[in-house]
This record gives sequence, C-alpha cells and structure tokens, in this order.
Amino acid sequence: MSFWKSLAQRAVRHFDAAECVECPKGPPGADPAFATAVTALGAKLAMADGLAQEVEQQAFLSVFQPDAAARRDVLRLYDLARQTSLGFESYARRLARRYVNCPQILEDVLEGLFHIAVADGQLSDPEETYLETVADLFGLSRTVYRKVRAGYVAPDEHDPYYILGLTPQASDEDIRLARRKRLIEYHPDTVRARGLPADFEVLYTRKAALINDAYDQISRERALM
Repeated sequence: MSFWKSLAQRAVRHFDAAECVECPKGPPGADPAFATAVTALGAKLAMADGLAQEVEQQAFLSVFQPDAAARRDVLRLYDLARQTSLGFESYARRLARRYVNCPQILEDVLEGLFHIAVADGQLSDPEETYLETVADLFGLSRTVYRKVRAGYVAPDEHDPYYILGLTPQASDEDIRLARRKRLIEYHPDTVRARGLPADFEVLYTRKAALINDAYDQISRERALM
C-alpha cells in the first residue's frame, strides 16, 4: 500500500480537521484532508475497545511507514485523533465520497485498518463493529468485507463460506459445486448407505438446510456487488 506513505507526508504538512462538507477535487492521494481522515480512522480504531495500546500505534506506523523527518508529526496527528473513537463515521464518509470511483483504494484502507485491529492478537467485538461500519460507509460489499477479514482472523462458524468449506475468494462455480457436494454428503440415501442410525437422517436434514441457507446468503450478497 504505497499510497499510505505519501498520504502521511501530505497530512503532516497540511493538517486539516476534515470538517468541511465537500471533499477537495484533485488526483487520488493529493488531498491532505483525505490523508488526515485516514490517520483519524486508524487512531480512532485503536480506541474502539476503550483502550489504545502501544502495539496498535506501532501497527499503524508499520502500515503508514512515515520517514524519520515526518514521524513526530504523524504521531501528533495520531494522538489528537485517538482521544476518542467518536466521530469516525464522518471520516469514513469523506473517504467514500472522495474515492467512490476507486473502490480498490477503499479496500486497501480497510486492509490497513484490519492490520491495526489484530495487532494485539485478537479482534474484539467493538473493533469488528467499527470495521463493519467503516466497510458499509465505504460502500464495500459484504463479500469484500469477508474477503479482507479472512486474511486476518479465523472464520466465524456461522460464516456461509465456512459452512460450504470455501473462502470468500471462491468463484461462483466453486460455490455451486461445493453446495452440490455437501448436499450429496448429507442426503438421506447417502446417510443410509453409510449404515448410520435413522436419527442421523434428521440431523443431516438440518445440516442440508444450513447448507442451502449459506448458499442463498452468498448468492444474495453477490447479487448486490
């Protein structure tokens, strides 16, 4: 994410509280208010669970990668923003407006935020809520969010991709085939052929319903992309 470094440098040279209603025009990365918003999102994420830790600041700096001359000013901006997690939504909306036609950059920002969130070895519920809200405000689909999340934390057992034994990177055809394979595994005829008790038919009928629900959820999410 090479753009992070140039954004940091612009932010420390031209501090902007990002309070104006409209975003400045210009090429991507040339907006100091945008740079400040990125810094604020990273800092406020550190306070999402109520306790900003040193390891999260170091994670922020490892993504931001400021040079030695800019480091002090970057930390000043970070410290100002992390006094509270309140107000992060306005910064996320600013980025969304500024980069509405550059979704990959918004996804890169989300990647950086995940890097900070898991720096202490875990993703807390408040941090996940923060990241989900940011992704929603960015206009990123649930599939994109799941894809980014999968690179940092283990999948939730209720995640539809986990249920199908796939990752969010799976193609539509992979998803279709995985559903078919799983349904065959849990079909009553297959259960009987394995010599399992009749009670297993009820159990696996429920399992098949879960598989179909997972498939339907993924299909709905992908239809919105």
